[in-house]
Amino acid sequence: MDVRAERKWDRAAARFDLMAGLGPERRWGPIKRELFSHMGAGKILFVAVGSGLDFEHFPRSRDVLGLDISKKMLEKAAPRAAAYEASGGELELRQMDVEALEVPDASFDQAFTSCTFCSVSRPVEGLREIFRALRPGGDLYMFEHTGSRFFPFNLMLDAITPFSRRVGPDLNRPTVENVIRAGFAIREVRNYFLDVVKTIYATRPAAVAQPSTGNASSLSR
Repeated sequence: MDVRAERKWDRAAARFDLMAGLGPERRWGPIKRELFSHMGAGKILFVAVGSGLDFEHFPRSRDVLGLDISKKMLEKAAPRAAAYEASGGELELRQMDVEALEVPDASFDQAFTSCTFCSVSRPVEGLREIFRALRPGGDLYMFEHTGSRFFPFNLMLDAITPFSRRVGPDLNRPTVENVIRAGFAIREVRNYFLDVVKTIYATRPAAVAQPSTGNASSLSR
């Protein structure tokens, strides 16, 4: 367990709904609902549940394991998970670090993230763990904010990140490239605000493959 990250997000839990609640949910809620509409009938891994704000966007009657590194975040998420289960779904919450998933190999059909990999200390390692947890041919769906390739936003995000990461996320992560380095095949990237807010759809190839170390610079960050 990354103890520093755990403590940071424990501290953030008290104000998390204020930061990520009404305004952001109104703006990004329709995009999240579309992303989560791809949740299928198999075993689903949802990484970094936060306070559970995303649960209302999940389709009904899905079988989800929701993880977070922060115990205090999970405590806030618990009533929302209970409400989802009351509607007929299964949503188990567990404290876990995505960089060291305590799940068997190839045990999930799909994985989902929502503003997650701006905050993982070692993002490629975390993505490789998701890769391991997915069955061959399994899907990864992500709603993320990333760094930018466009001036002056790239410089602004680079300048702010040393300060933002002390209390919350990095703002300049090359998440699409990290997904490729972890071994996934990118299927689609959709940008919703410049090239900063995006959804990423990727799959674990059905054939066994080593994580890529190639150059992914031709794709959006």
